[in-house]
Amino acid sequence: MRRRTFIGTSAATLIFADAIAEQPKKLPVIGFLASTSPGAYASRVAAFRRGLEEAGFVEGRNVAIEYRWAEGRYDRLPALAADFVGRRVSVITAVTTPAAVAAKAATQTIPIVFEMGTDPVEVGLVASLNRPGGNLTGVSLLNVELAPKRLELLHELAPAPIIGLLINPNNRNADIISRDVAAAARTLGLTLHVLYASEEGDFDTVLTDIAEQRAGGVVVGSDPFFNTQSERLARLFLRHTLPAIYQYREFAAAGGLISYGGNITDPFRQAGIYAGRVLAGEKPAELPVVQSTRIELIINLNTAKALGLTVPPSILGRADEVIE
Repeated sequence: MRRRTFIGTSAATLIFADAIAEQPKKLPVIGFLASTSPGAYASRVAAFRRGLEEAGFVEGRNVAIEYRWAEGRYDRLPALAADFVGRRVSVITAVTTPAAVAAKAATQTIPIVFEMGTDPVEVGLVASLNRPGGNLTGVSLLNVELAPKRLELLHELAPAPIIGLLINPNNRNADIISRDVAAAARTLGLTLHVLYASEEGDFDTVLTDIAEQRAGGVVVGSDPFFNTQSERLARLFLRHTLPAIYQYREFAAAGGLISYGGNITDPFRQAGIYAGRVLAGEKPAELPVVQSTRIELIINLNTAKALGLTVPPSILGRADEVIE
């Protein structure tokens, strides 16, 4: 009798163990928080996944990714970040400065890997680049810091006494960009007029403002919302015969006059690598912030011709790419 009981218990134990083994393992989850829309970031998300794979994680196989898109509405980011916290995701990947700021405010425990175009120390996300401290680390590419240089390039290509600076007032970077470009304008003896846009309907007001101020060109500030409007902004300024300089190649490829800024693909790949390393057990506080320093100067000669501009050899000689 005892033998039968033992055999029966052992069989039940084996069946229970097999049932557990057959259950799918729960995958760790990365919460991907972005300020923009998915269509505008398709190539960047692909680069992020490549980085994850380099770190040993493949979406759907040994990691899950949940995406949240603010669609240019930065006021939605705190709620989206809080949702990830409530779901207890393993890592939050916050792309762009507004997303990173929202993620930091939402949690001090869940690891956060950011990708952003400004100095994370200056905006208060980390204690230092080498020793981030806390629960954040990530990738910082040069973009906000290049705003004064964009003004210089535009002045060299299309000299004008009055220049407009387009910024999004809802972006944490706006004050930094305004301050730095204003200082550069004073050095060059130029009058700077700051223009504001945070949604598509604001662009008509911007054009009216430019006309009233008689600005001869526009520096487009670094901003995720503007990135999603690359084609519209390029067409808009060309139609109104306004030379403008932008941050990414996408603008020049869409018909913008000139772009000067960091290469956007590699920082997302690096962010993917860091997210994978955190999933593997490394702590954000011990991962130095990666600084992506690759800068690209792209010139659209077709647009220059349409605007009646001759690109100086000094700029052509520095260009990484010339679109003809």
